[in-house]
Order: sequence, then structure tokens, then C-alpha cells
Amino acid sequence: MDRYAVLGFPVGHSMSPFIHLQFAEQTAQQLSYEALEVKPEAFDKAITDFFQSGGKGVNCTVPLKELAFEKADQLTERAKFSGAVNTLKLMQDGSLLGDNTDGIGLITDLLENLSLSLQGKRILVLGAGGAARGILGPLLEANPSELWLANRTIAKAQRLAKIFSSKGPVRISNYEELAGERFDLVINATSSSLSGSVPPLPKSILSKNAVCYDLAYSQQTTAFTAWGKEQGAALSVDGLGMLVEQAAQAFYIWRGVMPETKKVLNKIRRG
Repeated sequence: MDRYAVLGFPVGHSMSPFIHLQFAEQTAQQLSYEALEVKPEAFDKAITDFFQSGGKGVNCTVPLKELAFEKADQLTERAKFSGAVNTLKLMQDGSLLGDNTDGIGLITDLLENLSLSLQGKRILVLGAGGAARGILGPLLEANPSELWLANRTIAKAQRLAKIFSSKGPVRISNYEELAGERFDLVINATSSSLSGSVPPLPKSILSKNAVCYDLAYSQQTTAFTAWGKEQGAALSVDGLGMLVEQAAQAFYIWRGVMPETKKVLNKIRRG
């Protein structure tokens, strides 16, 4: 039986094993999928051991995505832009292919599950870390009227804007300078929700019928989705849909079969 896994630290909370085993059952694929807790300093050995023992592919989560990027022998274009890898696949020649499915997972959730249109919209991304880097390319390709990137440290945001300049312009701002602006979609790519906080945003930055989207997901309402509701967003959601959609893309890379995501997403939401 082909073996797959998600690697991270911590990783006990991961829904990936449930999601991928649902996909496998749905598509009649024979495979196993487990969660392996791996500290960054043990990553290299863990990857080598996993693939030498018959493993076929892994997902990598925080804080291992940049290490997976370095471990890959070849990278997809979106992985190169992301500077991080969340999916590794063992190729027939023994090399490792690295991909990043986070961005396409987000776009699929926004367009298909939530039925949103991004073309011509003003989009604001909060945070300039690895999570933001994984989604900027696909967001620019969705042809918004403006894409803003806000971060406490302007220099860090400027570096990201430069990386993605070939795909389109990214406007840079700190949080205070957002006062007076209005956005149709605000995406929280910071880790603030994990600590129950929200970036220091000015009030009234949401346009009419605006959507707030938190890349983090939780069985409880995240701090950012709660903020969005308080600010009058027409829709304020967490990143569970993105999680399922990026997993489906990884499953397709490994198995060549695209699973149906809505049934799995609904099952998780029902608990």
C-alpha cells in the first residue's frame, strides 16, 4: 500500500489524515496517510527515512515548508514564487518534486465554494510572511483592480512585492496607513489568530458587501473572523475550505485523480 504523510511540529491537530483518507475512499485509491511530528532539526533525516522506506509523498506544514523547498530536487513555478513547498512527490527516477498548493487552494475556495469574483476587486493581504508569499501569485493572476500588502515591517513587504513584480503590482502599507481605504476582500495571512489577536487595523476599511478570510482555521471562531463580523462583513470565514482544496490539489499531484471536495468539507463542518 502506498504510504503518504503530513510532517509538521506540532502536527497532532492536523485534519490532513482524515481529509486524505476520505479522498482515497471516494476515489478507490489504496493508500495510507499518517501525521508525523518532526522538528526542523530532524527534517532532513525524517524525509530521507520516509522515502527510503517506501513513502510516495508528503505534505509539509509549519515550520517545515521552507526546509521542504530546499530538499526538493525540482520545483514547480508556483513553488519557486512561494519560496516554500507544502507537497513533495517521489518521482520515478528517485528525485523529489516540490510544489505549493496553498495559493490554488485559496483561489478555489474563494471562487468555487464561496462563489466570489476577484476580478476588479480591491484586495488586502495582512502579513508578509510565508503564508502571504504562498498566495500572492494566484491572487494577482485573478486580476484584482488593486492588491495591497500590509505589514508591521514595511521592508519585509517591499521584498515580497519585488518578488512578485513580474506578475503584477502590489501596493505596500503599514497598518496605520490603511485608514481611509476600503477593501472588498481582506485576507489575514498573519499568525495572529493562533494567539487570539488581530492585526492593529483601522476601523471602517471594509467596503459594502466585503469579505474577510482568515487563512487559519479552527473549530471555534477565530479572532479575525470574529473581527470581520463585528465590522459588518457580508461574509467572514476561516481557512478550512482552503485546507481541503489545497489537500485535493496535492492528492491529484500524487495520484492523478481529483477528488470531490465539497462532501469532505461539509462532513468536517458538521463535526
